[in-house]
Amino acid sequence: MIFFPAIDLKDGVCVRLVKGDMSQSTVFNDSPADQARQFSKAGAEWLHVVDLNGAFAGVPVNTGAVKDIIASGIPVQLGGGIRTMETVDSWFRAGVGRVVLGTAAVKAPDLVRQACRAYPGRIAVGIDARSGKVATEGWADVSELTTIDISQRFVDSGVAAIIHTDIDRDGLLTGPNVVASAELARAVPIPVIVSGGVSSLEDLRAVKAEADSGIAGVIVGRAVYDGSIDIKAAAALLNE
Repeated sequence: MIFFPAIDLKDGVCVRLVKGDMSQSTVFNDSPADQARQFSKAGAEWLHVVDLNGAFAGVPVNTGAVKDIIASGIPVQLGGGIRTMETVDSWFRAGVGRVVLGTAAVKAPDLVRQACRAYPGRIAVGIDARSGKVATEGWADVSELTTIDISQRFVDSGVAAIIHTDIDRDGLLTGPNVVASAELARAVPIPVIVSGGVSSLEDLRAVKAEADSGIAGVIVGRAVYDGSIDIKAAAALLNE
């Protein structure tokens, strides 16, 4: 399993939100590039980066900050405001390792398939759920579609991974929704990455215990910033 420390970008700085609420943000570092270097030095092999402003605007906003992170040399998995093929192309030209399509997966599934054909193994689908229903537009809108409904659309498209975020747990350190993520992983033959609520190594052990379901990674935000989770210890645990 891959351990992904998260860098969420709002107005050019690193923040963490509570349940996706842009009005409830805590700034953890004014320099995204410095944060990326810290995570790399601590042993991270990948970063999960989200352009929060872009997710709401529908176009990239924190472009400079993302490029500064890319320059740190650690592979970047990027989401937020990526809703056209031109934007997908531009981020890969800039050096992003993997692009995450979220709102586009719900509203423009053909874009996901086109991107998968153009960049095999480098496109992930971000499925953000509130009470099991998929949310879009930076989590502002909740659809009637379930996580499994959306995931099954892309079974034969070449999607590299599905990132499953439980919005109701995100930023609260209350533990991930392992049951829902494992259920999703068993429903589709696509690796699933767990996100939202991870607060401790015990939470990671609970995720690791479901490895056979198809869970392939974990994204952690607030817990790595406040020191609750040590990156080296987390990576070692997941790679056992």
